[in-house]
Amino acid sequence: MISPRIPFGKPFIVGKELFYIAQAVLNGSISGDGVFTKQCQQWLEQNLKCRKALLTHSCTAALEMSAILAGIGPGDEVIMPSFTFVSTANAFVLRGGVPVFVDIHPDTLNINETLIEAAITERTRAIVAVHYAGRACAMESLQAICQRHCLLLIEDAAQAILSHDDGQALGTIGDLGCLSFHETKNVICGEGGALLINNPRLIERAEVIWQKGTNRKAFLRGEVDKYTWVDLGSSFLPNELSAAFLYAQLENASRINAHRRVLYQSYQKQLSPLADQGLFLLPLVQEKSLTNAHIFYLVTKNESERTSLIRHLDNNGISAVFHYVPLHNSPAGRRLARASGPLPVTEDISKRLVRLPMYSELTTTQVTHICKIITGFFRP
Repeated sequence: MISPRIPFGKPFIVGKELFYIAQAVLNGSISGDGVFTKQCQQWLEQNLKCRKALLTHSCTAALEMSAILAGIGPGDEVIMPSFTFVSTANAFVLRGGVPVFVDIHPDTLNINETLIEAAITERTRAIVAVHYAGRACAMESLQAICQRHCLLLIEDAAQAILSHDDGQALGTIGDLGCLSFHETKNVICGEGGALLINNPRLIERAEVIWQKGTNRKAFLRGEVDKYTWVDLGSSFLPNELSAAFLYAQLENASRINAHRRVLYQSYQKQLSPLADQGLFLLPLVQEKSLTNAHIFYLVTKNESERTSLIRHLDNNGISAVFHYVPLHNSPAGRRLARASGPLPVTEDISKRLVRLPMYSELTTTQVTHICKIITGFFRP
């Protein structure tokens, strides 16, 4: 009997997703800002302890809202890592901004905060902290830098739902936080995201931007007698079907993350003996940070070894993948952004990192099988 392939990831149902979708239809409206949208936002505000949450149709949309709220205009600079998804940079480029890339730490793969102040110029307006694999950036240091230079701190917490840094949920520490509920994430709805507004002075304008640049939210609260176009904005709301699916996932978010942590710890335990022999690197364990086990990866000795390992896993029915091509080396990155000095760690890690399967329906038995195949590669 041939065993089924183990995919890198797959969407999943954990609770009342289909029931809630039917309920949304029966409620009589499946456009945005309905019952399930409000329930999702309340869940985020209560469980993450943020001042205001606005559901969006993607994390990309949340980042684009952040760029508008940050007042980014032509020539304004935003500091961020190059080792990130294209949306992190694109959101600011769309406003005329210039991403300025700095290097990452080799252990956490997060932005190297010690390099940031050298990249700050009179045009710098914000810093974007990307929490890679759900692990916290050095938020205390980033907050101090932003305070010294009067900059906005934006968290790209796309991978970090229910990850914490010293007890505080990632996405709720900076002025703004952006979450993703894409089908590849821990908590999903196909395409979806949320903007967490932690700076109270930004809440009112965020609601206007979210509602296509109108003051409709104020109208619905009875604060104005009619609503009209008052600012920049777009249709950033998700539909109620997506929100209904998401609410069922949020109800089970702790259980989802708990299972992923079991899988993560199983990978860590079984692969650590090989890592201890110097055969590859494994993710750093952070004492103050509670990860959501979004990604488990290993770092090979070189690019050739990575290619061979991915092929070996594929030949054994296991899908493993690499991650980002550094944005500063991409065609658009060369045209629309700039690097603040050389980025040797980014360029090195991007050639050696391998992401292993991680999804809700993955079992510890399958993780053990994956680890055996990896062991067979390094110890033939």
